[in-house]
Amino acid sequence: SNLEEATKFFSGFANVINAMRRCSKIIVGRIHGKAVGGGVGIIAACDYVFATIDSSIKLSELSIGIGPFVIEPAITRKIGKSAMAELALASYEWKDSEWAKNKGLYAKVFAGQVTLDKELARFSSELASYNPEALLEMKTILWEGTENWETLLYERAAISGKLVLSDFTKNALRQIKK
Repeated sequence: SNLEEATKFFSGFANVINAMRRCSKIIVGRIHGKAVGGGVGIIAACDYVFATIDSSIKLSELSIGIGPFVIEPAITRKIGKSAMAELALASYEWKDSEWAKNKGLYAKVFAGQVTLDKELARFSSELASYNPEALLEMKTILWEGTENWETLLYERAAISGKLVLSDFTKNALRQIKK
């Protein structure tokens, strides 16, 4: 209803992504279905991701008058600017798990949840046997260049907060509710 509330809402995504970035442990994602918008940002903030073949993704924000501004740095870090542009600008289009794997968002894709869970358990067990200090150093290296996210993601939340209050977005959201 106002800029402060709207910015606070989108800052929630900034809080989650920054918490994942600062976490001293490797975060392994388990994706077993469709993800849209902020869900794609959370996937991108994982350090390693397992997915099922039906784990498609979409960034629909531009179609309602906002954009994936807060989550963009995390997604771009994983898949690059060109793939990010393709994903964001084709906001009506689902990208399948093969696309996500080829772009680097998913590390491994499995035919079903049973196979995924079996491999995830094996991987997690192996990962847990590694030197914790080495894993922490690896995590630090994986997230190099993201130090400015403490401010950047909140600046982006303010952009989304402003846009969500626009007449264009209000009308788009009314159409969706109908």
